Amino acid sequence: MLEQTLKQTPLYSLHLELAAKMVGFAGYFMPVQYRKGIIHEHNHCRNHAGLFDISHMGQCLILGETAVSELENLTPSTLSNLQLGQQKYTVLTNHDGGIIDDIIVTRVDNGLMLIVNAACKDKDFSHLKAHLSSNCELKKLPEQALIALQGIKAVTVMQKFSPAAASLRFMHACTTEIDGIPCHVSRSGYTGEDGFEISVANQQVEQLARLLLAEDDVEAIGLGARDTLRLEAGLCLYGHELTETITPIEAGLRWLIKKDPSDFLGAAKIAQQYQHGSDTLRAGLLVESKMPVRDGSIITDSDNNTVGYVTSGSFSPSLNKPIAMALLNRDSVSIGNALYATVRNQKIAVTVTQLPFIPHRYQR
Repeated sequence: MLEQTLKQTPLYSLHLELAAKMVGFAGYFMPVQYRKGIIHEHNHCRNHAGLFDISHMGQCLILGETAVSELENLTPSTLSNLQLGQQKYTVLTNHDGGIIDDIIVTRVDNGLMLIVNAACKDKDFSHLKAHLSSNCELKKLPEQALIALQGIKAVTVMQKFSPAAASLRFMHACTTEIDGIPCHVSRSGYTGEDGFEISVANQQVEQLARLLLAEDDVEAIGLGARDTLRLEAGLCLYGHELTETITPIEAGLRWLIKKDPSDFLGAAKIAQQYQHGSDTLRAGLLVESKMPVRDGSIITDSDNNTVGYVTSGSFSPSLNKPIAMALLNRDSVSIGNALYATVRNQKIAVTVTQLPFIPHRYQR
């Protein structure tokens, strides 16, 4: 993509001021890392608190009395039991059971608030517009920025500015003020750590970011560490573990599917897999080498039979070794199973392991 076609988030100037290395991602200029590098940022988030710019992601409201029931017809999850301020992670599915996108849904007054992935937001909004009735209003929120405060010290920082937000349980949200700035705050995130995501007006996000970065425990974190953190946490990335040809069952998201998966897009295939299992499943891999295995690497067994492929792979700063996630044949996903990844025509030994690689520390 040509540089002139890349969009800027409202924090673009702040990233440059902080000497971020900027890259193109999902149509935006985004910081991949700052001065101290990805490993430092990763460890700082695990041990202190990190601030992430995620304003490239899409935000919208679905308003109306039938908003919940209509969105429920487009996902495999039960949404009707969501209480005001409660969130749920789910996916939008297509007619074949594949995943259009993974989303966060929050129950708000007169409807739902959605957070969608940056690379998918245009197709998501088109999909929603095509399938929601005239009883619902789809309201995009381009005037809202989004930042994430993540890490073991995130709640200590939040307590200073908003006791109401700091008292939230995992996957719950509230409207509050931080130093007089109106915000919608949820206790959620994409790192496996405790933390918060904060929706705030574009014109006030830099003021809020500077306020949080002034705290001793908080540093700016880029996309590089965001990816290693989510990989250690065993969390899916759209375009890797999730695509329009991968079902929620295959992606290891069986837990988000309603007990009677019969009335939504793609229900026939997903219900069949829910009852009988799928031919492929997502699994974690420990890499028995210093050489990382990257997405697309072919996985074989001891007889050189292809049994799957790597969906995400990187060096794990917490484990000090490479790790990966892969889609594998069902017969190959037993914990401890020894397999091989092909990297530059070399066979690298890998071992199937339990996900997540690093235990989650959500505040439940």
